Amino acid sequence: MGASIIAMFFFTVVVVVHVYASERPDDMYRESLHRDSHLHRMYGIRNAFPKRDSSSVEMRSVQEAGPLPPSGAIVYHVTSYGADPTGQNDSTDAVLKAITDALNGPAKGALFEGIANLGGARVNLDGGNYLISRPLLFPVSGRGNLAIHGGSLTASNDFPADGFLIDLSSSSNSAYNYEFTTLRDLYLDSNYRGGGIRVKNSLRTTIDNCYITHFATTGILAEGGHETVIRGSYLGQRITAGGDPGERSFSGTAIALAGNDNVVSDVVIFSAQTGILISGQANLISGVHCYNKATGFGGVGIYVRLPGLAQTRIVDSYLDYTGIVAEDPVQLTVANTFFLGDAFVLFKSVKGVMSGVTVVDNMFAGSGKGIEIVQMEGKFDQVDQVAIERNAVRGMAVKTTVARASVDGEGPSWTADLKAALLFPNSIKQVQYTFVTDAASYPSHFLRNVSDNKVVIQADATVKARVYITADQGGSYL
Repeated sequence: MGASIIAMFFFTVVVVVHVYASERPDDMYRESLHRDSHLHRMYGIRNAFPKRDSSSVEMRSVQEAGPLPPSGAIVYHVTSYGADPTGQNDSTDAVLKAITDALNGPAKGALFEGIANLGGARVNLDGGNYLISRPLLFPVSGRGNLAIHGGSLTASNDFPADGFLIDLSSSSNSAYNYEFTTLRDLYLDSNYRGGGIRVKNSLRTTIDNCYITHFATTGILAEGGHETVIRGSYLGQRITAGGDPGERSFSGTAIALAGNDNVVSDVVIFSAQTGILISGQANLISGVHCYNKATGFGGVGIYVRLPGLAQTRIVDSYLDYTGIVAEDPVQLTVANTFFLGDAFVLFKSVKGVMSGVTVVDNMFAGSGKGIEIVQMEGKFDQVDQVAIERNAVRGMAVKTTVARASVDGEGPSWTADLKAALLFPNSIKQVQYTFVTDAASYPSHFLRNVSDNKVVIQADATVKARVYITADQGGSYL
């Protein structure tokens, strides 16, 4: 029994010494701990039970007050480097020093080839608000498994107009600069001086629970690389909840995806000229609410600017008085999305190509002014596999690639004029019809003519009949 108690005492003391040593990097203090380890163990045995509560409090206070991370630690507190959490003094050098130490910290193995694994190192902003006078440009590339979190950064009045508060870019010739970098729980105020976050040629970067505002250029720029995930975040040039009197003057872009395979999910964009600008392929936009600038004021919710190769999916989102623009879309899906306030989808012709486009199962709610839900700018000569249908429309004009009509009459011909509903002018590619009559003799009938988006069904006798017609402009579906 006695041996067990003594063993337990020694276990408790070892924990206390470890915590002190790992939170107090001062060399002299560590040397004194080593020199007097026997005294500390005896003191711990004598006081373990009666002072357990006070010892725990003391350990917490030491942890909170630790000035610098010890050798081998993976948490770097910017306040330990002299950063001013009140935002009164310039903290650029201190925060950069913490980031530099983290990037140069201990690594074990590698992630992608050439990317050292930092083991989950964290740069902790300690809940402060730090004044930054130049971009926090990562000084070392080829690193991964790092997080910066938990605080606010504000650009100073002399911050470079073309800079980003956090800049993950590098002049390195490596295939990728960084991998598995996480930026979370951050408030970034660009002070109308440049942008918020830049991620260049990096793999698997996560931007999570961030609030980015007062950008003059771009809130988040993902340039090159792969698989930047932006989620659960809020972006706006001006802080507003809608109906801002200065909405006409909103400028800048909240998110620019100039790379491939990125994801934007559960994000609110509340003010900017353009909500999301996409110039890379194979990106996914999901659960995004854009009310950045009304279309009537010249705003765009989501702009797909990759003529001839979009490969973009926009699903389960909310376009609020601001719509979608796509140039020469090829493989673009817009589905299960709500368009409010006469917001619509606009296809712009660059070389007249539209292929593999689906705008289906969306809801459009407008003001009753006859605004068309899907519009075109320019002429499209190459159209294939386009499906715009099954959209629920209220207060706007339906545009579709699959129009249906029924025509009653006594023949010998029945004409369905589908110009108002069909998207492309004079471009019906397939027709199906059903001929229904109660006449004693059943006449022969056939498709007589398809032109100017009109369908004419002809019979060889005059009978009273109803003809159901479906016309498809979408092209071939094998």
